[in-house]
Amino acid sequence: MKSSTTSMSIEGELTIYRAAELCASLKAALAGGGDLEVSLASVTEIDSAGVQLLMAAKKTAQSAQRELRLVGHSPAVLEVFETLDLAALFGDPLLMPAAAH
Repeated sequence: MKSSTTSMSIEGELTIYRAAELCASLKAALAGGGDLEVSLASVTEIDSAGVQLLMAAKKTAQSAQRELRLVGHSPAVLEVFETLDLAALFGDPLLMPAAAH
């Protein structure tokens, strides 16, 4: 039996100023059961708090034996993920070729 996938989209800033709000949204989506697919296509800015939030969500999903997939990376997200070399952490096939030299 295949588990269901919940989709959500993060729009605007993925920064410390929205961390509490986004944390609650991610927790609620993960509590629904199944895997979670998060679109980052509309993220205009991401800082270290945003990265930490995504890392925590990934860890929470893994603890519950679920998968967290990040899709549709905006230019702001791509820049930060490439700078911090996060492709492998998130198992991100979109970024892995760019990270290879």
